[in-house]
Amino acid sequence: MGEQTAVVAIGPEVEPQAGKPDSAVVRDSLGVGVAVGLSGFAFGVTAVGNGLSLLQACALSLLVFTGASQFALVGALAGGGNPVTAAAGAFFLGVRNAFYGLRLSQLLALPRWVRPFAAHWVIDETTAVTLAQPTRRARRIGFAVTGLSLYVLWNLTTLLGALGAEAIGDTEAWGLDAAGPATFLALLAPMLRTTTERAVAALAVLLGLGLLPVLPAGVPVLVAALAAPIVLFVQGRRTTTEGAGR
Repeated sequence: MGEQTAVVAIGPEVEPQAGKPDSAVVRDSLGVGVAVGLSGFAFGVTAVGNGLSLLQACALSLLVFTGASQFALVGALAGGGNPVTAAAGAFFLGVRNAFYGLRLSQLLALPRWVRPFAAHWVIDETTAVTLAQPTRRARRIGFAVTGLSLYVLWNLTTLLGALGAEAIGDTEAWGLDAAGPATFLALLAPMLRTTTERAVAALAVLLGLGLLPVLPAGVPVLVAALAAPIVLFVQGRRTTTEGAGR
């Protein structure tokens, strides 16, 4: 027998009321929060190993809380980039969270006084978990549990990683300077599902690495952001050409 689904109207939306238990949502959300939260250790090691103090590393995780932007900022500073260029690269990576927020604000419909606090947890992982849920209740639970578990664990492991980096001294001698980029790539790879996404990622890598010898540190990251519009433009031209040839 097929699963029965009732339809419940909530505000302007009509939402399916699927029977997913709260416990299942919590379990899935905790799985994402714990798995990604442990990566904060790599950030703590990388940040302190590249010249940041323990306090600075922890402040970034507490106040910025978007892993890719944090790694980009630290990497640019470590490469000799000036703070303005490094911050610009990190900013552009973090802009995507604003677009996530536009969609999540509709799905979650949180009270106005909660939204400023919830905005700090709008990141890739909370967005993915929220969008995977069938009902508003499940979305709210998924967002809250993923955000809380990830925030707490990311900051705790950042502290542990920073303390560990201070204790062992030169992180390059241990090969830990590669921990940040490796972790970032490990998080990024599963997200590249379509041909377009893979093409954008490949072109961004080529632009970033190819321009490292000729541009100041931090600037190649900004130029690599052009990969997306370039790929989309080429795809659009190809689609138009194929349509005209038929």
